[in-house]
Amino acid sequence: MSYIVANQVAKEFGDKENKVSAVRRIDLSIAQSEFISIMGESGAGKSTLLSMLGGLLSPSKGEILIGGINIYGLKRDKLADFRREFMGFIFQSFQLVPYLNVIENVQLPLAVTHYSEAEKKNLATSALERVGLKDKAFRLPNQISGGEQERVAIARAVVNEPPILFADEPTGNLDSRNSEEVMKLLKRLNSEGQTIVMVTHSRRNAEHADRIIEVADGCLRETTPVRAAAC
Repeated sequence: MSYIVANQVAKEFGDKENKVSAVRRIDLSIAQSEFISIMGESGAGKSTLLSMLGGLLSPSKGEILIGGINIYGLKRDKLADFRREFMGFIFQSFQLVPYLNVIENVQLPLAVTHYSEAEKKNLATSALERVGLKDKAFRLPNQISGGEQERVAIARAVVNEPPILFADEPTGNLDSRNSEEVMKLLKRLNSEGQTIVMVTHSRRNAEHADRIIEVADGCLRETTPVRAAAC
């Protein structure tokens, strides 16, 4: 059963004279607990598609349904609440706050929740334990390696246990060894039931997913086992 659905989604930038179509009427369905990789050349539209699926960028046309809810039909504050409850985000730049220690960075998504300070600390500690960094909880970001910083970013993304994880080039700043460790971690999170949608340039990383979706010129070119889609 489809969990995330894009119906005829398109995104255009610019005015009428300088309009650019970043995404062109895409149809896409993702099952609950599925791991999807989105690949394509720079400028193909894959990050734009990810941002729309993640509630960060409203489409020019079409709709995004998550669990049957048209997310862009929600008011802005309700959409923000929906993202906070249902989605976690990992980006190529780790986006850690340099003057906060590891556990404080992980707790950031919990800042506006109803949890007590003790509960926030327990949730952050549990998230760090899941990524193997419980012993680095009180170090600053510049006191840990790049691979460890990315794992902190993953812990921050999953600290409130969202059912969906969106990752945009999560290993883009890592060497091959650390990239493989991060991909193993994402695969394990997926095996625990998390739905993961990942943008990547790396075919090796993409092959950790259940399905690879190719994007070219804003259109989908789905790989085996999914048939190619006309655009």
